[in-house]
Amino acid sequence: MTLSAARTAPPCAFVLFGANGDLTQRLVFPALYNLAAQKLLPPAFAILAVTRGEFGDSAMREHLRGGLNNFCKQPLDRGIVDDLLARMSTVVADASDSASFVRLRDALAAADAAHGTQGNRIFYLAVPPRGFIPTVQALGKAGLTQEISGQFARVIVEKPFGADLASAMKLNADLRTILKEDQIFRIDHYLGKETVQNILMLRFANGLFEPIWKREHVDHVQITVAESVTIGRRGAFYDETGALRDMVPNHLFQLLSLVAMEPPARLDAQSVRSEKARALDAIRLMTPQEALANSVRAQYVAGKIGDLQIADYRGEANVSPTSATETFVAMRLAIDNWRWAGVPFYLRTGKALAQRYTEVAIKFREAPISMFRGIDLDGLRSNYLVLQIAPDEGITLQFNAKTPGPDLSIQRVGMRFRYSDYFDATPATGYETLLFDCMIGDSMLYQRDDGVEAGWRAVEPFLEAWKIAGEQGLALYRAGSAGPTEADALLARDGRRWRSLT
Repeated sequence: MTLSAARTAPPCAFVLFGANGDLTQRLVFPALYNLAAQKLLPPAFAILAVTRGEFGDSAMREHLRGGLNNFCKQPLDRGIVDDLLARMSTVVADASDSASFVRLRDALAAADAAHGTQGNRIFYLAVPPRGFIPTVQALGKAGLTQEISGQFARVIVEKPFGADLASAMKLNADLRTILKEDQIFRIDHYLGKETVQNILMLRFANGLFEPIWKREHVDHVQITVAESVTIGRRGAFYDETGALRDMVPNHLFQLLSLVAMEPPARLDAQSVRSEKARALDAIRLMTPQEALANSVRAQYVAGKIGDLQIADYRGEANVSPTSATETFVAMRLAIDNWRWAGVPFYLRTGKALAQRYTEVAIKFREAPISMFRGIDLDGLRSNYLVLQIAPDEGITLQFNAKTPGPDLSIQRVGMRFRYSDYFDATPATGYETLLFDCMIGDSMLYQRDDGVEAGWRAVEPFLEAWKIAGEQGLALYRAGSAGPTEADALLARDGRRWRSLT
């Protein structure tokens, strides 16, 4: 579903757990403002800001208004801001106190009466992962997850969805004891990005690309999610998590599944998510020894990013001085199906790199060059189709062309499409489409339980191998660089190289 839909969402109350947290202030509430500015929120709409401690309506409104002032990317319409904040009320609720969820139920009944939300509920869990199940259990015990008389009750769960396969399976099983699968919306903000959504359109709405989107024509695929930021204030979380858990089973595998999936029978949630799950399930499962040989993990050391001096990862706040946690990971994966047999997928992601850059690059097989003997071939390279996701969104097709002049020489050129050149896109956080889709009940851009578990199943050998290896095999890279040289060697042994980050 897209935000250009000529309809608003149905009446609903948006219940925001963790309302005083960073995620709400930076992304979720600005996304609600953007939806309101685009007239996509229903007239009958209420926000219940849930906190664990006393945080009055006035203080919460100022907190959320500050988030809009700091994080919205366009001038604010004060009338829209005031109207949105007027629809907000605060509730103190703690999953360990069942009486507090009775108060939440009463507050929702009051919102129904005041704003006409008709008993429809969306519960957004912007809380730490350990709070997912207790919160849902408390909602269920209070009768707030029941769907009766055509009303809906939907729960948005933030990542991470588990820390390994076993915990992900348990999380899914525990959620399903209280909720139906179609009530669970596992959010990954990457799927709200336009270029990510456009992968489906590029592949399946263009007869030009789909016929060559397979092993006979594709040499390999590179997926890069590079971040120039360090771990910042997330030391305690990150040192327990690492780059693999934090990024690969969710962000990178979402990109991989969209590139690798088979054409869905229909453009609906069930069909699309089934094909994505099948693509992830087709990733070859490695032994720990194979995983070690097909991956690189590394940690940043002191360096400079622009004019900013960066300290060693082990010197960051709340990080162990002997930590073996990776801040960079690169891996070589294989997909064992008819379309992709023999085509390697190279994935890399890391913190404190030279620049913030996210792309999917499909490299096509080289053309025979025998007819070009005696010609300057320095510019002759394989064709790339590059899907640029951040910081600029667009698509580039690189191909070979004759340079002007009497000499017969070849140079690689690019045809580039940028969203900003063709569309007057409104500023967005990446959450707008996802929140709107939840309101209308479209789960296409949300993860399903089988897709989550297939992703963890593929990374489990890497987790096991690295746990056994400990600090042994942990590479180092300078902050502000393109990553460790060991990542270059991972591709070099196949006669390939990464696309440049610098």
